[in-house]
Amino acid sequence: MADTELEFFESLPRSRGAASALLRAPDGRVLLVKPTYKPGWSLPGGVIEQRESPLAACRRECAEEIGFVPDLDGLACVDWIPPDLSPDRRPATIFIFAGRLGAGQFDEVRLPAEELSDAMLADASDFGLLLPAGRGRRIATALKAADAGLTVYLEDGCAVDWAT
Repeated sequence: MADTELEFFESLPRSRGAASALLRAPDGRVLLVKPTYKPGWSLPGGVIEQRESPLAACRRECAEEIGFVPDLDGLACVDWIPPDLSPDRRPATIFIFAGRLGAGQFDEVRLPAEELSDAMLADASDFGLLLPAGRGRRIATALKAADAGLTVYLEDGCAVDWAT
């Protein structure tokens, strides 16, 4: 690669990506984990590393955070977080993959104590109490999309007005 081409690519804006698993128990409740490093509950998942696909990141993060790689059914949601709402002031793209927990599989969850303090199965009706607003909107919408066999695109957890 020529120096000018490398300089061009180095000058481009940076963003980050994350991938999470929306895992539902047989009774429909969703697996949530409680991070030690940020408020509220979340889905198992995390940052996409250099040269890693969103799907590979989701699988790796689940193995690290809950102790196993779940069966995933497909992509339920892509959410773009604008830089002014991001803690590090960089835009982020979040991928949520849908999957299912088998009967009794919640009992297999093993949390890394330095990163996660708790896990639970939650009803969608409890998301407003457990999750920060944008995260709650994102997960609730991803849940509806997964139920319908769709993939949705959001911006900060909100539906996009495609007419504008």
